[in-house]
Order: sequence, then structure tokens, then C-alpha cells
Amino acid sequence: MTSTVPAAVTRTTDGSALQAVLLDMDGTLVDTEGFWWEIEEEIFRELGHRLEETWRDIVVGGPMSRSAAFLIESTGAAIGLAELSVLLNERFEARIADQVPLMPGAERLLAELARHNVPTALVSASHRRVIDQVLLTLGRDRFTMTVAGDEVPRTKPHPDPYLLAAQALGAHPSRCAVIEDTATGVAAAEAAGCRVVAVPSVGLIPAAPGRTIVRSLEEVDLAFLRSLITPLN
Repeated sequence: MTSTVPAAVTRTTDGSALQAVLLDMDGTLVDTEGFWWEIEEEIFRELGHRLEETWRDIVVGGPMSRSAAFLIESTGAAIGLAELSVLLNERFEARIADQVPLMPGAERLLAELARHNVPTALVSASHRRVIDQVLLTLGRDRFTMTVAGDEVPRTKPHPDPYLLAAQALGAHPSRCAVIEDTATGVAAAEAAGCRVVAVPSVGLIPAAPGRTIVRSLEEVDLAFLRSLITPLN
């Protein structure tokens, strides 16, 4: 994990209380949620099992340990959790070896945040080895720090990754805007006390008090994020 910790601020010059922007990776910035499911289907097909489409919403957005364990238990496949995790990571890395497709609006948003020197963290349930490869496309310099799922004792849906990112950035969680695409990630960010913008990729995310739902990152810019967090929040 790389980290540069800026001094905490209470209010920017435009009157916003936004201190940091924390972003999920798969399905939020990069169009890879479908890759994971395709790889899971491929591996279990080789093991002689067929995955049910309804399981996709269960495994999306969570830590690999939880998703892999669920699939092993549901299919009864003769493979261990550690072995399956290695296979999933290796095949995913091979799938994105050439280029990682970005979600619409991701490049523009990251460039704007960088241009305005907004403290920004990439917070993902994916393992460090996967994040580092995706960063070759996203740009490591676009993020003040990054948090991987295998670097925290408890990853999403627990609040730990977002609490760690906020602390490292010198920001209060309530002054952080989080962008997530799954119910699991939204639960983690809200449990941490952050203000959440949900951009659903797989499965529905219901409306809730304090939660903002948009159709695409193309609807999100810095002014929009600043408007969500006022000095009275």
C-alpha cells in the first residue's frame, strides 16, 4: 500500500467540506465485474460444475475469500479455497494483461480530481497483485494511496478499508465521498460513516437516506461531489 498523508482540512476555498474522494475499482472505475464472473464460470466448468446465474449477485463486490468459498460450497467442487484463489487471480491478470476497459466517465473524473489536488484513494476488495496491474491503466499517480482486500484483516462489507483510507488521508469519514458499484461496497462505506454515491453495475442498489444513486460516472464531477458534503453535515 502506498500512502501520502496530507494535512486534514475542514473546508475548501469554495465552501465545501469535502476532504477526500474514495473510489472502488472493479465495476466502478474499470469494466471488469463481468470478467470475474466469466472466469469463475470457466474454472468451475473445467471442474465439472455449472454456476447458477442467480449466484452472480451474491458473489459480486465481496472479498475473494467469501465469493470463492460460497461457490465451492454451492457446487461441491473438489478444490480448496487457496487453490481457487490463485487460479482466479492468475486468470484475471491474464485477461487484463493488455488493457483494462474503463467505465464511462472514469478517465475524466480521475483527471479532474488530480487537477484539483483532491486527496484520492482507491479502495478495493481485490488483491494487491491485481490492483497493481490495473493501476498500470488507471495511473498510479492518480491516487494518493490505495487499499487492497488482502491488506486489511476485514475487507468489504466491513468498514475497515474505508476507515483506513480516511485515516491515512487525514480526513474524517463523514467528509469523504465514496463511489461504489455494489451493495457490498455501499454497505462498507456507509458503515464507515462516509457519504456514498452508488453507480450500480451488477444488481440493484436500493435508495436510502443519505445515499445518492446515479446511472454512470458521467453524471459525477468534483462540483457534484462537493455539493454532497456541506459544512453542516
